[in-house]
Amino acid sequence: MNKLSEKTLPKAVQECLKLAETELAHHPKLLQMFKQCFPNTLETTTKLMDDGTAFVFTGDIPAMWLRDSSAQVRHYLPLAAQDEELQRVIEGLVKRQLMCIQIDPYANAFNEEDNDNRYEDDLTELNPWVWERKYEIDSLCYPIQLSYLYWKQTGKASLFDETFLNTMKTIIRLWRTEQRHFEQSPYRFARTTGPKTDTLRNDRMGMPVNYTGMTWSGFRPSDDACTFGYLIPANMFACVVLGYMEEIAEQVYGDAQVKEEAGILKEEIDYGIRTYGIYRHPEFGEMFAYETDGFGNYNLMDDANVPSLLSIPYLGYADKDDPIYSNTRKFILSKQNPYYYEGSHARGIGSPHTPKQYIWHISLAMQALTSSDNEEVAEMIRTLTSTDAETGYMHEGFHVNDPNAYTRPWFAWANSLFAELIHKLMREHRLKELA
Repeated sequence: MNKLSEKTLPKAVQECLKLAETELAHHPKLLQMFKQCFPNTLETTTKLMDDGTAFVFTGDIPAMWLRDSSAQVRHYLPLAAQDEELQRVIEGLVKRQLMCIQIDPYANAFNEEDNDNRYEDDLTELNPWVWERKYEIDSLCYPIQLSYLYWKQTGKASLFDETFLNTMKTIIRLWRTEQRHFEQSPYRFARTTGPKTDTLRNDRMGMPVNYTGMTWSGFRPSDDACTFGYLIPANMFACVVLGYMEEIAEQVYGDAQVKEEAGILKEEIDYGIRTYGIYRHPEFGEMFAYETDGFGNYNLMDDANVPSLLSIPYLGYADKDDPIYSNTRKFILSKQNPYYYEGSHARGIGSPHTPKQYIWHISLAMQALTSSDNEEVAEMIRTLTSTDAETGYMHEGFHVNDPNAYTRPWFAWANSLFAELIHKLMREHRLKELA
């Protein structure tokens, strides 16, 4: 096992950092931050394992989240086709993720070894490999998304072996089971310590839901318990990923049955989103709710963690100019969203996972990535570069009136998403006009 360092960064990454010295020369602070954030995952949170896998932990917590680890390497995909070292990292990570899903498809975070490390001995089925067993739909979406995007970027189909095919089947079975959570699901979870957002009510099953076609989730990508069991942005992500599965099943495996099962499930979930997940707001019009229970109850909000309603175009579920998304965006970027905050230094979306008046660098980067407005993108870059507390790194949340008050000094996902935004703008040669 070995960790990468600045001296051993893949050649494509070194060349990208060198290019940034030209592209970002007009903005020294942005250049400094990009040079720190872009390689951060490789330099600090990536371990190449002796078995050919890669363990990518989240930062200041020693565990690997299926979600975070995928997001932590996504910004390297545009460089992967030309660099075998990056291919080793990404392919190794996916192999590790598939291994984890086969161990426990309901778990969201895993240990480097089978050492029984975790936050708490929760009331659920525990495994020594599992750091945390909060079931979140997106935990299963991210590894498939990463694999698909890697395939499209590099043309390499080496990831698609028998284990990958079996993992797709496992995910489809689980999501179909969770369409009827109370009738069919074996999943139960409770945490006896900490806040109520860390546990499921109603005898560890969550609050009642009606059948809608959508698939149930116990927890959000923030790792907070869902208020209502149908988490709309996570179901959207599942739809997109099921489309990826259809294509992989047909073009790589020639497996008509898996293609058909993925397609049917995608249609059922999408029907549920369109039928039960749209709220008719008196001010904003038709918009997507964040959560629903299928009984007519809605949770109108957005959370900084991705998948979010803000990230819908980034996920690939709908275009930026989709009218329902446009209405939703106006709502979640207004004070009607209970987790939208404005202060003297910044405005944006935070999370119930962090204190009030704290907004997240992830949501600011996502706002820029999903915007068609150059002024809005420029504002996000100004905010990102002025709220790092002079560390050169992104954080989880920071106070809207004092960026020096922040959570999680080492949060690699936030660094990666910031780097993804800036690298995208570099490739599009847009930074000089935005600065």
